[in-house]
Amino acid sequence: MSTNEVAFFIGLFGSLHCIGMCGPLAFAIPSFHAQWWLIVADKLLYNFGRVITYSFLGLLIGYAGKQLWLSDAQQLVSIISGLLIIAAGFSRILKIKFKSAAYGSRMVSPLNRLLGYALKHKAGHFVIGLLNGFLPCGFVYIALIGAINTLSPLAASQYMFWFGMGTFPLMLLATVSSGFIGPVVRRRVNTFIPYLMVCLGFWFILRGAGLNIPYLSPAKTTVGVSVCH
Repeated sequence: MSTNEVAFFIGLFGSLHCIGMCGPLAFAIPSFHAQWWLIVADKLLYNFGRVITYSFLGLLIGYAGKQLWLSDAQQLVSIISGLLIIAAGFSRILKIKFKSAAYGSRMVSPLNRLLGYALKHKAGHFVIGLLNGFLPCGFVYIALIGAINTLSPLAASQYMFWFGMGTFPLMLLATVSSGFIGPVVRRRVNTFIPYLMVCLGFWFILRGAGLNIPYLSPAKTTVGVSVCH
């Protein structure tokens, strides 16, 4: 499985979590059209806005990843990334809460004010989607950790694009149908998500270990050494 396929499935499996976290904002955006196809077009624009922002964030994080490749620290970062994801997964399984909500709310408040301004002045679904992509989200952070382990800024942007496309189907259905997935279903799926995070973390550790296992752990690369025959 390629890294872009992994990104897609992270988005797909995490999209139920996205509906619970970002869904209320998506549902709050009014559509001023009577025709159903224009309503669907609005929701498509909203979701494409999210995907574009995710791709942009991937491009930014990709420049950091490129420097890590140049310094031959990529495999170490992959292992550290895996450990962080596993820790985050177990914190949800064990229901461990961290006292950082107040600091996080201060960081997000400017973006919330901007979103409120955009909603008040009817900025449109596409603009709201662009802004929504910057909102803090655990699964976006996980995807960005994956993106930083890619080979180039363009590859990181592609990784985040496919992550966004993975979230696209359920988010589109949910926004068009005003949340067809009930809270009970979301709660049941959310109990499975931390275990997915733990598995994903182990995959990142395997990638960084360089065990030469096809599709799981590529062999360690030698940087700056050339052999002439």
